[in-house]
Amino acid sequence: MKITVKLFATFRVGRFAEVTRDYPPGTRVGDIIEELNIPEKEVGMIMLNNRHAEPEQELHDGDNLALFPLVGGG
Repeated sequence: MKITVKLFATFRVGRFAEVTRDYPPGTRVGDIIEELNIPEKEVGMIMLNNRHAEPEQELHDGDNLALFPLVGGG
């Protein structure tokens, strides 16, 4: 199944901004986070098809996944 993954801010460093890849059925959001070597504790927001999602959520063909890091500042 084809999944489009979009990374934002610091997650793009050494990776990509957007890519569409093939994943096997049953792939979860957390599997992609792990594949990208992003520590789950650094993920601030997960959006799946423009809706908030959790790492346990299973993906489906054609899904759009966006990963945002935690935002710091004062």
